[in-house]
Amino acid sequence: MKVLVLGAGLMGKEAARDLVQSEAVEAVTLADVDRTKAERAARQLQSEKLSAVQADAGDQQQLSALMKKHDVVVNALFYRFNETVAKTAIASGVHSVDLGGHIGHITDRVLELHDQAQAAGVTIIPDLGVAPGMINILSGYGASQLDEVESIQLYVGGIPVHPDPPLEYNHVFSLEGLLDHYTDPSLIIRDGKVQEVPSLSEIEPIYFERFGPLEAFHTSGGTSTLSRSFPNLKRLEYKTIRYRGHAEKFKLLVDLNLTRNDFEVEIGGRPIKPRDVLLAVLTPLLDLKGKDDVVLLRVIVGGRKEGKETVLEYETVTFNDRENNVTAMARTTAYTISAVAQLIGRGIIQKRGVYPPEQIVPGDVYIEEMKRRGVMIREKKTDR
Repeated sequence: MKVLVLGAGLMGKEAARDLVQSEAVEAVTLADVDRTKAERAARQLQSEKLSAVQADAGDQQQLSALMKKHDVVVNALFYRFNETVAKTAIASGVHSVDLGGHIGHITDRVLELHDQAQAAGVTIIPDLGVAPGMINILSGYGASQLDEVESIQLYVGGIPVHPDPPLEYNHVFSLEGLLDHYTDPSLIIRDGKVQEVPSLSEIEPIYFERFGPLEAFHTSGGTSTLSRSFPNLKRLEYKTIRYRGHAEKFKLLVDLNLTRNDFEVEIGGRPIKPRDVLLAVLTPLLDLKGKDDVVLLRVIVGGRKEGKETVLEYETVTFNDRENNVTAMARTTAYTISAVAQLIGRGIIQKRGVYPPEQIVPGDVYIEEMKRRGVMIREKKTDR
């Protein structure tokens, strides 16, 4: 198969690294609006399968011409491009996957393209990162093993192994996205009712092997499409994991309107977004700077199996790859989108249309694919 990777940032580069190592992949094109950036990433990966090109995702004609030379598109761009890329892939007759971004209903708009994708004979899967992404696949897998699914609890965090003050956090993904997740309300299901709660709220302690006590709190976007895929849930909650005290500190920034994307103040006669100032301050302060990081993830699916109350748990503690200088977040995110893209290209995923991950990605196959890449997902079943 021939794969087009859009975006030569960290996730795009690591997806390309995984793709070129696969025997099933014949060629990979790494495209970015900044050709120098794409070429630099290609040189670092040193694969004869890989080529770098300049491409503007906002130019649909140029994008379509490039897509038509490939079998699958891996969209590793910022989520505002997801709808455009999906529409162009459908028009070009090419399968496509993206890293998601449920903020602003972007994924909803991609899912609305189902009929067009089905008619074009292509598969589109959005939300293929870690959260959403890995957690959706594992939630769907757990639900498939129950006669009746009643609850899904999700806990995810990408954190430094050795935290530094003042926030005990280093960004391993988009800081803009992080502020969105902390600012917008969080959708949950409680007692069978869909509702919203403030992000950064309902802090609880949580423990993982080698880590704890940590804290977990609500953030937006994590439940993604799960509330619609499983409309009869009594409970659905997604919480982000951080070191203790993080939520309280960020809650102050949110309360001061420093994180909002729709808020401006006037300084010296000029409109200024406090959020832009905050991002400029935090970006260098929270740079990982080559430090070790870890992704902690736990998915708990509860329900009934053959009349018994049954709980299925999936958990991973994944560290960075020092040898290849790849962060833990890049490993879990890029490997997820690359693995699923290859499942489409290899014909293992055959349904056509637009589907969220929990409805289309075979969980058992996915767990084995991640295991081959060194990301171990532990399964535990408990009957009550």
